[in-house]
Formats: sequence, C-alpha cells, structure tokens
Amino acid sequence: MFDPKWIREHPDLFDRALKRRGLAPASKRLIALDEKRRAAIANAQSLQERRNAASKEIGEAKKAKDEARAQKLMAEIAAIKEGIPKCEEEQGAAERMFDAALAEIPNAPFDDVPDGMDASANVERHRVGKTPKFDFKPKLHFEIGEGLGLMDFEAAAKLSGARFVVLKGALARLERALSQLFLDVHTVEHGYTEVSPPILVRDEAMFGTAQLPKFAEDQFRTTTDLWLIPTAEVPLTNLARDSIIEEAALPMRLTACTPCFRAEAGAAGKDTRGMIRQHQFTKVELVSITTPEQSAEEHERMLGSAEAVLKKLDLHYRVVTLCAGDMGFAAGKTYDIEVWLPGENTFREISSCSNCGEFQARRMHARYRPKDAKNVRPVHTLNGSGVAVGRALIAVLENYQQADGSVVVPEALAPYMNGMKRIEKAK
Repeated sequence: MFDPKWIREHPDLFDRALKRRGLAPASKRLIALDEKRRAAIANAQSLQERRNAASKEIGEAKKAKDEARAQKLMAEIAAIKEGIPKCEEEQGAAERMFDAALAEIPNAPFDDVPDGMDASANVERHRVGKTPKFDFKPKLHFEIGEGLGLMDFEAAAKLSGARFVVLKGALARLERALSQLFLDVHTVEHGYTEVSPPILVRDEAMFGTAQLPKFAEDQFRTTTDLWLIPTAEVPLTNLARDSIIEEAALPMRLTACTPCFRAEAGAAGKDTRGMIRQHQFTKVELVSITTPEQSAEEHERMLGSAEAVLKKLDLHYRVVTLCAGDMGFAAGKTYDIEVWLPGENTFREISSCSNCGEFQARRMHARYRPKDAKNVRPVHTLNGSGVAVGRALIAVLENYQQADGSVVVPEALAPYMNGMKRIEKAK
C-alpha cells in the first residue's frame, strides 16, 4: 500500500510505476478521492472543535448571566449534534472509497527491476550445476511415481477431486525428509527461527500480505469466514502486524513448513497432470522483517538460503530476475529459482524470493523504532520459498531416476530416510 502523501507529492513517479506494471495512470483519481477523504475528515474535526468551543462558551455566558447567548449556543450545539452522524457517515464513506481504490494498486517495481510485461523479459542471473545426461529417455515425475506404485491420483480424486495426490510409502517419507532437510538447513545454518503457525487466518491477515481483496477467488475460505493459507508468508509476516519493533530486534528471520492451499482459479487447463499445480501442497517458507537500509542485502541473503538447499540436493537450477510486469502484486523485486526437470526438458519455478519494501508493512501497520529516533517507520518485509517441497520431490524423482524405474536417494536425504538408498517399486 502506498503512502497517500507520497502519491500527492510524486504523481508522475506513481503513474510511471503503474505503467511499468502495464497499468493505466491512477494518480488523478486517487488524489481526487484523497482530497474528498481529507475534506470529510476536516469537516468532521471542525464540527467537533466548534461543539467543544460552544460548550465552553455556554459556561462563560451563564457565568455572565447572558441567558439569551447561552440559549443560542445550546441551539447551535444541538444542530451540530444532529449533523455529526451524517458528517461521520460521509467521512466513513470517503475513507472506505479511498482505501478500496488504494488497496487495488500493486507495489511499485524497484528501480533495478528490468522492464517488460511477461516472462519473456525476465533476465537470467546465473546457473548452477550441469544439465544431467541420461542413456534412456527420462520419464515425467508422475510416470515415475505411478510406476513405483507410490503416487496415486485416482485415490486422491475419489477423496477430494482434481489437483490432489496421495503419496505412499517411500514417497511419503521422501516428502517428509525434504521438509526436514530444508528446515534444518535454514534454522541451523541460516539462522531462521522455526515457527509453527496457524493455517487458518482472518481477513486482516490476508489483507496485510495482499491476498485480499484482489485475489479472493484464488483462495479457499471456510464456513466460519477464516481463510486457508496459500503460503506461510501470510501468518509469518503478520506476526509483525500492529506492532512497533525496536531496531535492535531486526532483522527477524522466520521459517515454517506448512500445508498450503490454492484454488488455482486462473489455472484452468494448466498442468492438469501430476503434482506441479495442486490445490494442496507443502512448502517451507522464509520471511524476513527488516529495516529499509538492510532489505536489499537481506534479499540477497534469502536467495542464497533458498539456493543452498538445492545445492545440497545437487540439482541443476537457474536464477532469474523477474521483469516489472511478471512480478507478484506485493513484490517490489523478485528472484525466481527454476530447477531443471529432465522429464519435461525445461526449467520450472521452485522458489520465488521477493522484497516487498514497505508495501505490506503499510497494510499491516508494522513499524519499527530506529535507534536514537523519535518517529517510527514502516519495516520492510521479504518472503521466499525455501523451497516448495512438492516441486523439490518432483525434481528429485526426475533427476535421480534410473533406467529400471527406481530412484536413487540423494546423499543429503540419507539421514532422514532411515538408510534407504534407493526407492523401488512397492511389492
């Protein structure tokens, strides 16, 4: 969310940021709504001030035994009281209209984000590892999983419908092993604090991280008006909501492994087979709450943390900087990590690390108190996958597959797989 004062003072910069996102100018409309809001607030304050002043004048008139003036002032106060509800209603309506319009505006791309409208304009930053070579045609992950008898989409469909899966035996254990490896690396080696957060959250939490109101149709809502989280970014980032944090406590680095839920409303026809795009999936999330001065460096650190787990699995991947038009709604700058999938013969996103600047903090009223300063400032928030467990499982299956249909267990996962070195067909 933007600072209204900044929009008033920098309308050209604001509109230029929207243009980079492929959006029409909005400064004039927002400034007009803001002026209406401010006028309504000023009118309400003026009435309250006049009522307070008139009340004081009544006392003075009575003290001076000027009954006529006292009666006139009392009549004025009565008229003011009668007009206050309407004035407050106008103020509330003006504020809601402005807030709703502002909430629909995405974050401004940072200056070093490349221009462009879609993935074709994303810029590759670097690659790690080499493309694996096979002396047989590599299979897709679901062909491997179903061949092992450990990945069941039909059973999942009976339980829940499309875009769900049942993992069994060694594949269920492999999913758990990946989660444990990622959490251990991030907490022990990278200094993140592990959190076990709620996976049901209120409207305010979803608004704070900008899933609401614009992306409501992509979410799952319960009958009690709570939302199933689409990512642990939501509860972790909202731990700072309505808070003032001392600068000495920053950066706050948090991680969690949770189930995540997405309606995938806009994904009809995309990745309908397999585990690439599911309604329910497991993900290890990284969140940082920091100062504006630290956030750029923290972004690079978070990217390195996410890369580290892929290096431990010896997976080939690349990092790309997303262009302005391809970034998520709340992001100011985003790095995507794309892992190589031999079965698809392409790279696929496995992590997205974003610096949101103060955008989410303003929506959440998350602030910090700088050392030796009186005024508080919005924190900067960052989030990233560290990494998506389901897609990591896919990557392991496709990169470690063998000609006989078995899958070699990566060395880094051995401590979590009870000595299992190879996953073979269930007997």
